[in-house]
Amino acid sequence: MRHTRPSVSASILAAVKNRNKRPTGVTKVVRNDTVIASYNVHKCVGIDKKFDPDRIAHVIGELGADVVAVQEADKRFGERSGLLDLARLERENNLVPVRVASLYPKGHGWHGNLLLFREGVVRRVQQLKLPGLEPRGALVVDLDLEAGPLRIIAAHLGLLRHSRMQQSEAILNAVHADPSRPTLLLGDLNEWRIGKGSSLHFLHPVFDPMKNAVPSFPSRFPVLALDRVLGHPHSLVTGIEVHDTPLARVASDHLPIKAYVDLKGALAETADIRDRASLAR
Repeated sequence: MRHTRPSVSASILAAVKNRNKRPTGVTKVVRNDTVIASYNVHKCVGIDKKFDPDRIAHVIGELGADVVAVQEADKRFGERSGLLDLARLERENNLVPVRVASLYPKGHGWHGNLLLFREGVVRRVQQLKLPGLEPRGALVVDLDLEAGPLRIIAAHLGLLRHSRMQQSEAILNAVHADPSRPTLLLGDLNEWRIGKGSSLHFLHPVFDPMKNAVPSFPSRFPVLALDRVLGHPHSLVTGIEVHDTPLARVASDHLPIKAYVDLKGALAETADIRDRASLAR
């Protein structure tokens, strides 16, 4: 049987059919899982063309996440200064940034990637330079959270498919270097396709790009799943949702996405895989 991949037109049609089902406020989900979010803030410029970091801060506050990966947190050119009020985010949401080394002292992140977390200990930070025609990077951060250890790869992949394929390979190399921790790959991965036609297909089987694809772009009328949260092991992510609120629809051209993570279950699965691999040697 021949399997067809979803087209842009099919995605738009599905969005039209579901346009009246979009929520009008923040969805409160009661879960014991750790909450991880990803948000491309579009350099704090909303779809109304206004530069407004306060709106972005409010949306981040709405998320209520334990960890937030932010893309486009810095100016891209010139001194590449940070665009968010980090002191306010800490004061109002108890979110603090993972510190990175940078040639631009006023910048917040690495190639615009900023990672915020509420509670925990940063054990290791790797600033991964990604190949491709555009300057891109990923943050590889080992966090010890209350629920357990977690590796987060916060990335913003390139616009070109060939570049994304190269960048996927570089990310997999970082995972294989130390597979001992449950790992999340999240961010604006700039790929809406799923299946073999997707540049993210090369992440398989470490990650499963077929899972948890929810439309997040454009924010006013989301039809493309550009923003992803992928887990290793695959059971790590127990649920995912788009944070679709009136403010989020205008604050950036992307909607944030939220993932629910079962660290305890993933740790047990990781230990079992490691034990079976040791017995096989």
